[in-house]
Amino acid sequence: MRKIILVVTSVYTLGFLSPGYSDRGLLPLNPNVQIFEPNQRAMIAWNGEEEILLLSTDLHASDSTILLEVLPLPAEPAVKKGDIKTFQKATALINSKLASSAGLSKRNGEGAKEAVPGGEVTFHKKIGAHDISVTRLINGAKFVDWVAKYLKSLGVEKNIISAEMQELIEEYIADGFIWFVFDLVSLTEEFVTNEPIQYQFKSESLFYPLKITKTGEGYTLIDLLILTPRLLRNFPDLPIHRVHLKHDPITISNIELKELNEDMYNLLGRLKEMKLRIWQVEGSLSSFDEDLIAY
Repeated sequence: MRKIILVVTSVYTLGFLSPGYSDRGLLPLNPNVQIFEPNQRAMIAWNGEEEILLLSTDLHASDSTILLEVLPLPAEPAVKKGDIKTFQKATALINSKLASSAGLSKRNGEGAKEAVPGGEVTFHKKIGAHDISVTRLINGAKFVDWVAKYLKSLGVEKNIISAEMQELIEEYIADGFIWFVFDLVSLTEEFVTNEPIQYQFKSESLFYPLKITKTGEGYTLIDLLILTPRLLRNFPDLPIHRVHLKHDPITISNIELKELNEDMYNLLGRLKEMKLRIWQVEGSLSSFDEDLIAY
């Protein structure tokens, strides 16, 4: 039972103090404020062509501030409020199946042209504490000016895009990324569990952004619930030795998936069976030179 309990607590009680995120670039309006993220949750469902990324974090700050979270994505996402129960149901399902099997064992198979604007906004919506904008970035050289003007239209007078963040964004654009999510969150000293946000987008590989966090400091440990039709073997960017399999993957049916998440069922439900497991990635934020990509 001890190993099973560890699976649950790893997803729900990640504890670290850091002025950065493991999955998004974080830019506080007040650079002297420290951000605390005692818990974060993420689940990825990928069918080989499309991905659903479900994210939730628990946040508070040493003083009141506004944060700009930057999330790079390989394609334009559909954005909606997620369901916190998906995490609870998924970990409960893993635990119940591990309890009826042999438990943990070795991993297998994983591990001078016309002026062009800096970008355009394709989606803007407030979801609880989140003020989310999906943007298509067109010109990396104009990124800072364009973002500053857009944030000003949302009430953020101060330009909080650092030179380091600009460099990272331009790297993503050079790699072919043109879609970014900007999420403005108001924080206080009071502990807050933010509403889960679900992103669905086209992707030729399973994708989880890590490089965007290089502007942060400190050590992080990331647990990801992963749901795919089969086990994944190819990790072209982040080395596979940095992706640890927490337990033997479990097989779940499409009926069980429908109980977890309706959108994930619509994504994968045509399959009779699929694989669910927890991956763990850890290290200093500055060490993430590549994103997590797998297929």
